[in-house]
Amino acid sequence: MSHWISPAAETPEGLEEFKVGLARLRQGQRAEAMTHIRRALEVEPRNPFYLSYAGLLAALNEARFGDAELLCRQAIELKWNHAQLYLNLADVYQQCGRKAEAIATLEKGLKSAGRDFRLRRALERMGVRRAPVLRWLDRTHPMNRALGRLRHRLAANTRMI
Repeated sequence: MSHWISPAAETPEGLEEFKVGLARLRQGQRAEAMTHIRRALEVEPRNPFYLSYAGLLAALNEARFGDAELLCRQAIELKWNHAQLYLNLADVYQQCGRKAEAIATLEKGLKSAGRDFRLRRALERMGVRRAPVLRWLDRTHPMNRALGRLRHRLAANTRMI
């Protein structure tokens, strides 16, 4: 899980609580993280990042999957083009065993938020593979294998730029 801080956070009190909450989450102190994220949310109830992390923590900490999904979906409605919000919703789906919905969320994130490497990496960790380059040939066909390796190298080179 990567955690990103929103440049859109406007109030210093909310932002400070959010930063502390993320730090606690990284340290594995989920209950304390939830306390800080909730405080940030009280200051800015429509901040998509605060909503999304409150949802993620509701799933991780309290197994309140319905509430978690709702909060994460509200966050995406407010800011549909940010990869972290899709990652958090996908994590919620994974926590409650809804892998197909997690994959669909990540794929939607790739379309909405751009080809963010974190979304691609999350899909790869879930075992999702890209379609063969030449779809009419089998994945193991030598032409598909060679073109797939080339596509992989080109994608790696564009990430370095």
